[in-house]
Amino acid sequence: MERLTGFRDFYPEPVPANEPWSCDLRQHIFGCWRRTARNYGFREYDGPPLEPLELYTNKSGAEIVAQLFNFVDKGDRAVSLRPEMTPTVARMVATSERAFKKPIKWFSLPQLFRYEKPQKGRLREHFQLNCDIFGEADVSADAEIVALLIDVLRSLGLTAEDFVVRLSSRQAWQRFFISRGGNPEQAYEFFQIVDKIEREKPEVSTQKLAALGIALTEVQGFINSSVPEPELQSVLDNLEARGLKAFVKVDYGVIRGLAYYTGVVFEAFDTKGELRAIAGGGRYDQLIHQVSEGKVNLPALGFGMGDVVLAELLKARQLVPSFASTIDTVVLIEDESLRLQSLGLVQQLRDADSPADYTFTPAKSDRQFKKALELGAARTVRLERLSDGTIQVRIKNLKTREEAIRPYDGSPAWFAGG
Repeated sequence: MERLTGFRDFYPEPVPANEPWSCDLRQHIFGCWRRTARNYGFREYDGPPLEPLELYTNKSGAEIVAQLFNFVDKGDRAVSLRPEMTPTVARMVATSERAFKKPIKWFSLPQLFRYEKPQKGRLREHFQLNCDIFGEADVSADAEIVALLIDVLRSLGLTAEDFVVRLSSRQAWQRFFISRGGNPEQAYEFFQIVDKIEREKPEVSTQKLAALGIALTEVQGFINSSVPEPELQSVLDNLEARGLKAFVKVDYGVIRGLAYYTGVVFEAFDTKGELRAIAGGGRYDQLIHQVSEGKVNLPALGFGMGDVVLAELLKARQLVPSFASTIDTVVLIEDESLRLQSLGLVQQLRDADSPADYTFTPAKSDRQFKKALELGAARTVRLERLSDGTIQVRIKNLKTREEAIRPYDGSPAWFAGG
């Protein structure tokens, strides 16, 4: 039976031929995500993978339904697998924000689902790092969230030669639109046109903009100017003070397609331009108010970073670490009369958080030793019974081939010193 199109199996290393997705690499990415977010004082949260369909249609309109795994459940409720995490966290914050001191700094690692055509860098499911700050309106929070994005990528070994964060501003585009006589009620329509300029034929963009009273050349001129508006200059100054300015640039071609963004927005791309966006986000100060139906009003901002494009980038830059060894010690059982004592020794290693393995059934010594080498173990350990009936443990370092012999009385004292 084949797996569903657009979904993945994650194998432990070494992965089978034609199976590109490694569970070890996924855990490596998760580990870097978690460590960096916690270094910034973010706390982990999670939410249900199934939400009311209304949570997404209220935010993005009925047109989003075509992109969802949605259905009517046995309780006759319209529900959907979550396509993104921001509506969920907005709902959670709107419900319980009084229980937390501000600013609230949270992160999560959800699995998300979208029903769309699978293509390079985009599947029907993916894991994503979401980092959000609630309750802080100052632009210093925007700089903090961008710095976190940069440091997440740096934690994986990527440098300024590998990626760039492109900064833009919905406020700047709003001012541009209004200054040219645009109707504020048509601003989001204008944003969507700008968002698609790079992918749309010029004559199509020209026609759509003309209907709003804007010339394509004016839009292109604003994009090409790259002059930092005040809010962007503040972010740049903040990042420069951290030594991170080399990772960012102003690019008004970034505007983000989602309707809820209200301020600074950004996307991270590989510098060679070979992949889709690595991450994206921005400020969304009105979403909590919208989700809570006007009961809670908290400024908010954040970003999402998916594992699919990120894994492709790490492979392209040869930054995937070796996952050959997960076992520290292989316990050799050459004397079956000592199997039960050897099992006690295995347990002592595991109790000490030292990964250990052994053969379940009797096997020749050379076969057991070969297994230790295949597992990439650091050492082998085996019990020996001496002629006087006492037992000793022989520890062999598989890198140096040096051996140590210690007495064994069933206690974990033999393991002292490693």
